Amino acid sequence: MITILAIESSCDDTSAAVIQDGMLLSNVTANQDVHKKYGGVVPELASRAHQANIVPAVDTALKDAGVSVSDIDAVAFTRGPGLLGSLLVGVSFAKGFALANDIPLIEVNHLHGHISALFLKEKGVPHTDPEFPFLTLLVSGGHSQIIKVNDFFEKEIIGETIDDAAGEAFDKTAKILGLPYPGGPLIDKYAKLGNPQRFKFSRPKVGDTDFSFSGLKTAILYFIRDEHKKNPNFVKENLYDICASVQYTIVDILTEKLKNAIKQTGIKEIAVAGGVSANSGLRERLRKEAKANGWTLHIPDFKFTTDNAAMIGITAYHKFLRKEFAGQDITAEARLKNM
Repeated sequence: MITILAIESSCDDTSAAVIQDGMLLSNVTANQDVHKKYGGVVPELASRAHQANIVPAVDTALKDAGVSVSDIDAVAFTRGPGLLGSLLVGVSFAKGFALANDIPLIEVNHLHGHISALFLKEKGVPHTDPEFPFLTLLVSGGHSQIIKVNDFFEKEIIGETIDDAAGEAFDKTAKILGLPYPGGPLIDKYAKLGNPQRFKFSRPKVGDTDFSFSGLKTAILYFIRDEHKKNPNFVKENLYDICASVQYTIVDILTEKLKNAIKQTGIKEIAVAGGVSANSGLRERLRKEAKANGWTLHIPDFKFTTDNAAMIGITAYHKFLRKEFAGQDITAEARLKNM
């Protein structure tokens, strides 16, 4: 029996989970409300909050899983990418825990974790793993990629953003509209009440499978600025239609790029992962496309789309089976690339 304690601290969520023989026993996440009044994550405040949250999160995860410290066979942690100060808290805790209990360390790439979330299993919950090879649309606040996953440890990037990520486009739009942080979920909520065809925004002209969202962000900013000059109440009077139109545009860009990747590779086993995969507009669009085009679609449960330690734990479980352990000299890497 292999029991792994996993830690995730790449941004502003402190999470701890326990995985046993590939099965999720517990997954605890402490959110940080301190950032709301600043309209975004403040790195220094995030790292301080992690220091306060990590011990209670781990303690709760162990209790929820019904295991003790002596039952843990390895401790896993997010090495990167992410905010350096936040990552260091998780790495330092994991190294201390491993040293104190004489157990191995397992480093995990945050992006690998998001893809691994597709393999998470819970007792009593029906689940079907994606079949290799499959394509993953990985979309979050910091990343937008299309990845060909050949097996658990062999991945090939088919397309990626040349500037900003889809999640950032959602968040910056929310900020432009004066919505509180985090604004992405609010755009999703309001989009359901609006007309997605009301306002048109220009599409970036990049490669068939690459993304670009900086131009879209600028177009939205100028659009709101110009309309506000004509009518100071424009945003308030048209909020639902603006949100629906912006969401439609972003989702359409993501979907068209994915369809190009499917045409290019011939693969119809499709998955979506990352924080933006929680967006209801994207989920609905991909389900329609899957039905119309004969794709087999895999979407993780909502609770596994945002940053969480369960996805780090399941990745670590497979690394444990391969005896891929890290030394005590390991450190965090904010710009870690290798998955």
